[in-house]
Amino acid sequence: MSVAEPETVQLPIAVEPTLIEATINSVNSALAMCETSAKCVSISTVPNSNSGIVTGMIGVHGKVSGFITVNMAERVALCAVQGLLQESYPKLSSQVVDGVGEITNIIVGGIKAALGKTQWAFSNITVPSVIVGTGYQIAYARGLEFLCATFEHDDPEAIMLNDRMLQVSISLLRL
Repeated sequence: MSVAEPETVQLPIAVEPTLIEATINSVNSALAMCETSAKCVSISTVPNSNSGIVTGMIGVHGKVSGFITVNMAERVALCAVQGLLQESYPKLSSQVVDGVGEITNIIVGGIKAALGKTQWAFSNITVPSVIVGTGYQIAYARGLEFLCATFEHDDPEAIMLNDRMLQVSISLLRL
C-alpha cells in the first residue's frame, strides 16, 4: 500500500512585494519617530473595513495615480501623536487630528521615497485629509493595484484588539 503525497496548495493571492516592503518599512520608521511601534499582522489585496475612528488620506500622482489611507484606533492615534509632539492628549482633539494628518504625511513620504525608482513611483502628493468617525465607505475603481497592511500596536495597556489596530491601504492605478 502506497501513501499518497499531500498536494501543495498555493493561495491565489499575488501580493506586490515592493509595495509590502515600502509600507512596512515606512510605518515602522514613522512610529519610531512617534516613540512607539507596531508589528504587521496581515497583508491583503482587497480592501478591509476600517475599524479605527481616525483616518488620514493622501492622494498620490506620478507613474501611478491613487491614494493612501492610514486608519487607526483612537488609542493608537493618541499614543502616536503624544510621542510625536511630546504632549499628553487624553482624548481626541484638534491637535490629535492634525497630528494624525502629519503621521499620515510621514508614512506616505516614506512610501514615496521607497517607491521612487520603481514602476510604482509617484512624485506628487496632496495635503492630508483626516476623517474622524466610523460608518463611511470608500468606493474603489476597477483595475487598481490594492494593498492593505494591518498592524497591531504594541500597547500593553490596550485590552481590546480593536484598540491596537492600524491599517495602511494603498490603491494605485498605473498610468
